[in-house]
Amino acid sequence: MEKEELQNKENQNLKDENSEISTDKQAPEETEKKEEEEQLSPVDEIANLKDKVARTFAEMENQRRRFEKEKDEAFEYGGFSFARETLNLLDNLERSKQTLESDETIKDKVTLKKLIEHIDIINKDMISIFKKNNIEPIKAINEKLDPNLHQAMMEIEDDTKDQGTIVQEIQKGFMMKDRLLRPSLVAVSKKKVEVKQNNQKNQENEGKEGEN
Repeated sequence: MEKEELQNKENQNLKDENSEISTDKQAPEETEKKEEEEQLSPVDEIANLKDKVARTFAEMENQRRRFEKEKDEAFEYGGFSFARETLNLLDNLERSKQTLESDETIKDKVTLKKLIEHIDIINKDMISIFKKNNIEPIKAINEKLDPNLHQAMMEIEDDTKDQGTIVQEIQKGFMMKDRLLRPSLVAVSKKKVEVKQNNQKNQENEGKEGEN
């Protein structure tokens, strides 16, 4: 038994030595291969450096352009939210004016006229301030409905206007330079139902006559 154990130990030691020798041989070979791969010619190194420098400059230029764009937009449209909220003041002035004009107890009185005059002055001053800050009202009445600028709230029968023409402005819309601050709320014209039916009947009759 002792002999067998000694023999097994000797065999195991030989195996360990052989594995160590093989790994020792492989390690230098792999290191040499890596070093050969990592070693580049001066021309290749210069080319790599140029590429890295070019990419760095490109990234810096892109960042600069983004910063300039954000700065310009902040300067031009920085008051966008404030301007949109301020439009509520104009709406309230208009509502106050309508309420006063429809009040029968003060209708046709001098006091009412003076109040309306003052409201109109404030309204004009605010519009003037808006214009100085590149905020302009959107044209609506008698314009063709533009979904980019107008929002149709209702239709009104009117045979004197083309279909889809704005005949009433419910709430004034505004632009801030080339951006929509808020759309105009409008009513658009539509043809009377009777006229449509008559046109359809005429077309049907003309079609029948043509067949005959």
